[in-house]
Amino acid sequence: MCGIAGIIDTGRGIGREEIRRLATAMRDAMTHRGPDDGDTWVSDDGRVAMAHRRLSIIDLRPEGRQPMSNEDGSVQVVFNGEIYNHHALRAQLEAEGHAFRSQSDTEVLCHLFEEPDLDRVGRLDGMFAFAAWNAREQTLVLARDYFGKKPLYIAEGDGFLAFASELRALEQLPFLDRTVSRDALAAYLLLQYMPTELAVYEGVVKLDPGDAVAIRLDGSGWSTRHFPVFVPEMRADTRLGFDEAKAELRRLVRNAVEKRLESDVPLGAFLSGGVDSSLVVAVMARDFGRKVETFSIGFDDPGSTEHLFARETAQLLGTNHRDEVLSPDAMAMLPEIAARLDEPNGDSSCLPTLLLSRFTRRFVTVALSGDGGDELFGGYGRYRDTLNETEAAAPTGWFGRLRARVARSDDGVAQRYLSPRWLMFQPERVEELLGGSLPPRAAGELAAWRSMLRDRSRTPLQRMRALDSCTYMPGAVLAKVDRMSMQCSLEVRCPLLDRELGAFAAALPDHMLWRAPSGTKHILKELAMEYLPREWMERRKMGFGLPAKCWSQAALLRIADESLGKDAVLRDHLDGAALDRFVQEQRDPTQFSIYRLWPMLILELWLRERRGTP
Repeated sequence: MCGIAGIIDTGRGIGREEIRRLATAMRDAMTHRGPDDGDTWVSDDGRVAMAHRRLSIIDLRPEGRQPMSNEDGSVQVVFNGEIYNHHALRAQLEAEGHAFRSQSDTEVLCHLFEEPDLDRVGRLDGMFAFAAWNAREQTLVLARDYFGKKPLYIAEGDGFLAFASELRALEQLPFLDRTVSRDALAAYLLLQYMPTELAVYEGVVKLDPGDAVAIRLDGSGWSTRHFPVFVPEMRADTRLGFDEAKAELRRLVRNAVEKRLESDVPLGAFLSGGVDSSLVVAVMARDFGRKVETFSIGFDDPGSTEHLFARETAQLLGTNHRDEVLSPDAMAMLPEIAARLDEPNGDSSCLPTLLLSRFTRRFVTVALSGDGGDELFGGYGRYRDTLNETEAAAPTGWFGRLRARVARSDDGVAQRYLSPRWLMFQPERVEELLGGSLPPRAAGELAAWRSMLRDRSRTPLQRMRALDSCTYMPGAVLAKVDRMSMQCSLEVRCPLLDRELGAFAAALPDHMLWRAPSGTKHILKELAMEYLPREWMERRKMGFGLPAKCWSQAALLRIADESLGKDAVLRDHLDGAALDRFVQEQRDPTQFSIYRLWPMLILELWLRERRGTP
């Protein structure tokens, strides 16, 4: 796992020494992503610079350093992530006559992109964000993995193009447009995070998951390809029986875990005691006979922690388990979380994720996790609630069932899902806070979400899974895991977000995922029960949030009064009177919501940190 950055001078006249200095500054703003090594490469003409921070995982020798080139130096690559099929790709490339100098998966990209053909991105199996500069073709290829595990920001302005793993790297460029995007701000108020391609600055975009672009310096523009993996939809070829489907799921999960065990440094796994991480650890221990190093954190609040469940699971599976029971001061850590986020993310579980990553990194450099199970297999409570409400609203009888089929395909699902269970603020409240209508791109995003939830070609569950896989998962969940783990120089791998497994999960019919009234992730739980007791897999889902004793309404409101008052930076972007009404509303115990107040405080503190305001 690493940090990548680069600049192309498209007419600004930056100069060779200055472009090297800027690329190196970008690189070293991300030392936490790669504390083991760092290097910068500049082209002979001084127009292209690429930089890399290295967290050594595979091939720890100097031969694994980046930026890395092919045999004749015509292709330079910087890469963040892991290519799990790099051995097979290497064999194919060697058969074609390519010579390799290292055992690193990065070198596969150097040879694969001697032709800047975007179709070749589709041959990669892994988590990745990379840049490949082809000097012969004067073309830059940028690509991001299919689920969006690894970040990639792009900035384009007057005479330059730049890219980086984190926004804080691009902030080293004095000519970056750092105007706060009103569209991104509106999206954040809707969601708690900034989704899809939107970034907090006007001068920056994020490459979408599964996207690849080729940028040509001759002025012919950008060409793009998208590689969809998880597309839940009704398919006529879903004819597997349940037992056959479970057997295939077992094979795919086993393969996905096996791919992610390669490492030249210590490797372990997060273990929460829930279905997803327990299944991953069970496969590691039982199917591959590993003495797994497992890690969890807990809170000294028995009703708000799963660490005791994790201990039981670890004991049954025979793992070498470590946990840490904490009582963190969420209020004291709030500024630290805001400062460590390279872009605002209002998910309060960023804090426990940072604490878990910090604890785990004391013992290992790589950890497997259970992320992705809820989106792929329909595990969120909001899916259950929306489906139950939809069924309850349906009339009975033959004619009623006919009407219900239509009702489940109309706007009812969108209305129920785009409620406070998914949106932080409703659109009307966002407009009030903004002091005007939704800006165009944010309004377009909202329309696209509604359209996806009204799609008559999909079932309601398929629509919700599809929406979350392209918004919530890359925008909130995976961004949180990447930023917090990489703050601790810890690589996290997600077996359930495997390319082949994702395609299989997308094709599963609803009855294999959902059993009313409360049976979420049905087939995944049935598979987990082959390794673990049934009653454990049927326990109430607890999530990974902050227990109430780590914060209080009074403490949060005190910080809100200090941070969101007359000196708030947010007042430069939001309507002051509407912000005051929001804070006043939070003083009412019946309206107080940590899920709204925490994100607003994160946003304010993030803006202050960028401005240099205490």
